[in-house]
This record gives sequence, structure tokens and C-alpha cells, in this order.
Amino acid sequence: MELRGRHAARLALSLALLCSALEAVPVGPRPRSAMGQFWHISDLHLDPTYHITPDRTKVCSSSKGANASNPGPFGDFLCDSPYQLILSAFEFMKDSKQEVSFMIWTGDSPPHVPVKELSTKLVISIIGNMTSTIRNFFPDLQVFPALGNHDYWPQDQLPVTTSEVYNAVADFWNPWLTDEAINTFRKGGFYTQLFESSDGFQPLRIISLNTNLYYSPNSVTVNITDPADQFAWLEGILETSSQKKEKVYIIGHVPIGYLPYARNTTAIREYYNERLVKIFRNYSSVIAGQFFGHTHRDSIMVLLDEEGKPVNSLFVAPAVTPVKSIWQMESNNPGVRFYQYDVLDYNLLDLWQFYLDLRDANKKNESNWKLEYILTKAYGIEDLKPESLYEMAKQLSVPHSMLFEQYYSNFIVSYDKTIVCEEGCKTCQICAIQYLDYSSYTDCINQDATWR
Repeated sequence: MELRGRHAARLALSLALLCSALEAVPVGPRPRSAMGQFWHISDLHLDPTYHITPDRTKVCSSSKGANASNPGPFGDFLCDSPYQLILSAFEFMKDSKQEVSFMIWTGDSPPHVPVKELSTKLVISIIGNMTSTIRNFFPDLQVFPALGNHDYWPQDQLPVTTSEVYNAVADFWNPWLTDEAINTFRKGGFYTQLFESSDGFQPLRIISLNTNLYYSPNSVTVNITDPADQFAWLEGILETSSQKKEKVYIIGHVPIGYLPYARNTTAIREYYNERLVKIFRNYSSVIAGQFFGHTHRDSIMVLLDEEGKPVNSLFVAPAVTPVKSIWQMESNNPGVRFYQYDVLDYNLLDLWQFYLDLRDANKKNESNWKLEYILTKAYGIEDLKPESLYEMAKQLSVPHSMLFEQYYSNFIVSYDKTIVCEEGCKTCQICAIQYLDYSSYTDCINQDATWR
């Protein structure tokens, strides 16, 4: 892929800086005056039981009795994060000395362990631990968090009214959030808040959704049309933002749309997914970006309107935890990222994805977080606007696309370059990127079946 002029020069400079920093501090791009940046972290999943021991079934509770595969100081692919892995991620972010305006943190602090091994008290304690860790590394940084489905006990069962967990977490997050945001959060685990730019440009509105209320395993919300009245609240906020000509970033844990690794499966209940897609279409001119976690994988989605025009860009960030279950063929290396945006209109310009090669880190007993890719450079697009991502999706759809092979390697955060995604696997990926509602997604899947 040929890169010309200013873009090639900027890439060469950035890569030179990064290469020279391998023996010292990793260095990223130098922000332009009209560009802002923010970190995105997700799915920390601390496992406090992680320790190296000769009995590999006892390395971590999150392996659920399975033999840890190759445990080292920074973790194992059958275990959730040891504290040392999480610390290494934050140390890398801090040492990179990026000029960032804020951070988004899309949930899930506790480990994947049987329900009986946790409690409300333990879950609250772990979320508190992760909150204070972030604040210790970034004492002056504005953080916008969202709750994950594991940030509750029992997991997934987040309620539609105030609870012990909501109240405790509200107290933890109080230094980051306004009184109004905290009060809303105590009632249903969601909130909205303005980010005031220090440059004096128009403010950005953050809407932190509790999408766990719509998550399929949440038995509390079965048959509730509008859990915690979050849909009505969301539409009200977006309508006000529209009238005030604000720009909005949506953040949440469980994403909307279809899972890229499971055919015909939405992450949230289908009815709630259709409702959210409709709301986001109606207010797509207000929403400048959407950011989620939960899947532990790195993926994009493009929301199309009913005429098939791209109107919203959505991003699912990979996890810090490297955990997989014993029956899964693939996992992910730990990842963190930052986005670059236009300070005038909050349109997204680029994404820098970093990762830790877990096998290498354990072997060398040191964490060397590296740049995995820069999205515009990796896929040859201009920016991260919906139109650009839609063009990227079309390129990925081409049979035997080398770009798609790169996309899938990034999807699993460079876990294993030999793993390929073809035929039905690729169809699931391509359809999930472009079609978020039932009708268009089903047409995409069926069309592929017809071609076969």
C-alpha cells in the first residue's frame, strides 16, 4: 500500500520515534494543535489469586481448575490479569507521556470465577482497587468510566434501581463525576457529563450507558420494556444535545450489534438492540463516536441508516486480560489504545492500538508494550468517520483480502498469526461490521449462504 506526501512523512517520523524508544520510553505522535487524544481501557479483570506454583491447576481461580498453559509474571492465557500485568499497562500509558484530554474505561474489573468465589463485598473491593490504581497513576486526568457485567454480584444481574454496588461505585467515582452524574448513576448505573475543553472549544457530552441492563443473561430485566427508564433518559439527553448542537460520545460495556464470532447472535437482547439502533440512527448527527468493550477482541462497526448510508462509527476495544476458556482456540494479547480527535467537532481522526506480547514478556520477565497498528495507516483510510470505516469494510469484504487477514490478526491482538478466518468465520465478521439491525444482518448472512 503506497502512502504519499505528508501522511508518509508523518508515519516515518512516528515509527522512527517508536523504534528508537524500544530501549527506553515508548513514544507516540506529537499532537497537532487542532487534535486532541484520549485513552481507552477495558476489561481489566483482576484475578487476586494469581500466583506461580508448580501445581498449574492452582495458578489462578479464573482457570476454573484447568492447567494454566505457560504462567509467568504477567499472566497466562487461561487466567485473568495478575496485578503486575495491570500495573505494567498503566506504567506504559504513563511513561508514554501522551498529551491526553481524558480516559474512558469501559468496565469489568472482577475475574471470571464461579459465583460462589465472589460476593458483593469482594466485587466492590476490586472495583475500588482498580479505581484507586488508575487515580494513583493519573491523579489529574479526567476519567469517564462505565460499568461492566462482571462489576456486580451475582455477575450479569445488574438491577434497575439503586443498589449497594451502585452506591459504593458512585462513591469511588465521585472525584471524576459531577453531582448530577453521580445522582443518576446511583439510580441505574448510567450517567451523562460534559467534558469542557481547556482550549475553549465547544464541550463534548459523554453518555455512559449501563448496557448490562440489556445483556441476555440478566434475568432481572426479562420482560421489562425500558429497564431503569434508560431508553427514555437517553432519548431525552440526545434530544437536548441536538437542540444545543452538542457533540456526543457514547460509552458502554456490552456493545450493540451482532457478535463477530457467533452467527446470528446479538450481545444484548434482540429487542433492546433494535431499540438502540433506532435511537442511534435518529440522533446520528449528534453522536461523534461510540466505544465499548466486553468481547475482549478488537473490532469496528459502522451504523448504516435505513437507506444504507454510513452514519456512525463504533469501536470495541480489546481487553487487558488475556484470559480464554479451555475450549477456545484463540485469545488476545493484552491491549490498550488511544484515539485522536478533531477538537473543533470531535470527529475521530485516528486510533493507536498498543499491545503486550504476553509470551515474550513472560519469557524475558519484562513488559515491552508495543505499537500494534495505527488504524488509518493499516487500512489506508483518511480518518475514522463513518464514511471512511464503510470504505474500509468494503475492502475487507473482497475475497482473499490481505487487509482482512490483517484485520483478523488485530481482532485477536496478534495472538497467533497462523490462525486464519475464512468462509463462515469471515462472513460473521463482515456482516457484524456493517449490519447492526436484525433485518440487514440477516440479509447479509443469508446472501452469503445463497452464494455458497
